[in-house]
Amino acid sequence: MTVNSNISITGRITLFTGVVSALLCSLLAVVLMVAIHRYATSALSSEIRASGGRVAITVEDLGRVSGPLAEHPGRNIQVVDHRGRVIDSTPALRGKPPMATFIPDGLNTREGVVCGGVFGPGRCDIVIAQSAHRPEGNWTVYASSPVIPVWVEPWLASLVIGSAVVLAVAITGLGNRIVTASLRPVSAIRDELDEINASRPSRRVPTPPNHDEISGLADSINHTLARLDTAMTQQRQFASDASHDLRTPIAAMRAEVEDALLAPEATTLTRLCNTLLGSLKRLESIVFDLLTLTKLDAGAPTTPTAFDLAELVDEACQMHIHLETTKRLLCHVEPGVQVRADRQHLGRLLTNLLDNADRHAESTITVKVQHEDDERYPGGVAVLEVLDDGPGIDPDKRELVFRRFTRLDSARNKDTGGSGLGLPIARQIAEAAGGTLRIEDSDRGARFVLRLPRDSQDAPESPPAAG
Repeated sequence: MTVNSNISITGRITLFTGVVSALLCSLLAVVLMVAIHRYATSALSSEIRASGGRVAITVEDLGRVSGPLAEHPGRNIQVVDHRGRVIDSTPALRGKPPMATFIPDGLNTREGVVCGGVFGPGRCDIVIAQSAHRPEGNWTVYASSPVIPVWVEPWLASLVIGSAVVLAVAITGLGNRIVTASLRPVSAIRDELDEINASRPSRRVPTPPNHDEISGLADSINHTLARLDTAMTQQRQFASDASHDLRTPIAAMRAEVEDALLAPEATTLTRLCNTLLGSLKRLESIVFDLLTLTKLDAGAPTTPTAFDLAELVDEACQMHIHLETTKRLLCHVEPGVQVRADRQHLGRLLTNLLDNADRHAESTITVKVQHEDDERYPGGVAVLEVLDDGPGIDPDKRELVFRRFTRLDSARNKDTGGSGLGLPIARQIAEAAGGTLRIEDSDRGARFVLRLPRDSQDAPESPPAAG
């Protein structure tokens, strides 16, 4: 059945319920009328057989019929002798030939329906023939009554049809009430969604008290709205923090240029360029971080290769020696810890962790690389740890540092010079490589732990640790 798509769900379900209930009630009415008709026909046949049997017994005993042949109005009976002559009959068939041509079978009775003939055109009767045993031969007693029509009685047919119509209407109305009540929460959800906009993102749709599909839909919508609200809040915070971080070096460069223009004799080109270069590096770092996040969010394709994580750490340690920093870097690596990932991205991850540790460590940064067994991965996992001896991070704030442009108060604040993007970038790189990056417990300072599935194809088995 094709339903117009412009009809509402309530209308479609009501229409479907009405059509189905009409068909089922019609089928029920037909089955009921057929059953009643068969029962009435069976009862009528039994009554006809009883009437004819009474006459047959009288004929066998007396050779004649005493009293009226039929006791019920509308019954017709004929007594036919062994030669086929009608000996006696009810008034309606007097002077007429036998009502049927068939004779009783071996059970001394036979039933059939005869149309027309002695009954007149357009009329059909149930005829039952029974044998009456006489010395000269078997006589036949025919008893008949008009066939019961399909509707049995007009009042009965009207009652059944009327009941079917009332039942179909009642089912349709009940279905309409049920679907209307069931979809009422949907209307409330839709009305609330229409009211939710950017200026009021904290509103939520009402949740029905029943634990059904609509309640589950409302919960899913509220969860989605909560995520959108969080995303919008982060976006606003992102825009605010990004503008602040970009404005600071720009304002510093503008002040330097304005001072140079007002008092050119008080500075030199070299001094001015050196001053501007620091701010330009900071601007470049922020813009580069933003571009990196954009690529990671867009799922830009990477080029994973198999390499030794220890070699990557060794390169970073050697590079740190040439940097102008007062922090000591200790590297403890286990060679042969193979991973399969984008080497450039992992290098960026390590650099971000080292930069973060350098800003917060008091004197020492420690980097460790080792292999650990993990039942989830056949080759185990490669573990990279970056520790600093700074003030550390409270357990309830460890996830906050992985949010974009988020800096903690107290020891880890905006005065440390970070953009608030390095750690979020590091975590996204770790997750894109199929690993995890978390802050775990340590005796002192912050301990960042990267875990990646180990590439076991060419990895040596349990190599000795190297200091």
